[in-house]
Amino acid sequence: MSDLTPNRQPGQPLEPIDAEKLSQLAEKNINNPEGGRKVIRTHTEADGKFRNYTRVRNLEPVLVSEPPALLGDDTAPNPTEIAQAGLAACISVGIQAIATHRGVTLTKIDIDIESDIDVSPTWGVGDLAEDKRPGVSDVRVKIDLEGDADRE
Repeated sequence: MSDLTPNRQPGQPLEPIDAEKLSQLAEKNINNPEGGRKVIRTHTEADGKFRNYTRVRNLEPVLVSEPPALLGDDTAPNPTEIAQAGLAACISVGIQAIATHRGVTLTKIDIDIESDIDVSPTWGVGDLAEDKRPGVSDVRVKIDLEGDADRE
């Protein structure tokens, strides 16, 4: 058992998504592609010291902060870490949907993401050389996947 995913038992199938509902959703979007276009809304409010609370739908607010090295109070993941978490979750959802569609039972999806970032521009008040490429430049994704399908 992982301390990150307490419901997952090693070697046991992941809790499946509903294959019939997945097929219905896919068919609905095949028949009406425009109906699949949605607007995603979030609302963020600054709380000071680079702490930001974001409301998504009717869920509890998500806190995003910065580590002390970037003048934050280290109370939450920073924006890049949140973006990487979102990317990993998006990849995982896609893998689960495709596996379900193909009748594959998955027992493990672990995703590690690593990125290179240049923070020297210091949010627009630091090193702003013309040749500078601020922010994330490279992202590397490693997926550890197990299930009952062939590796091919």
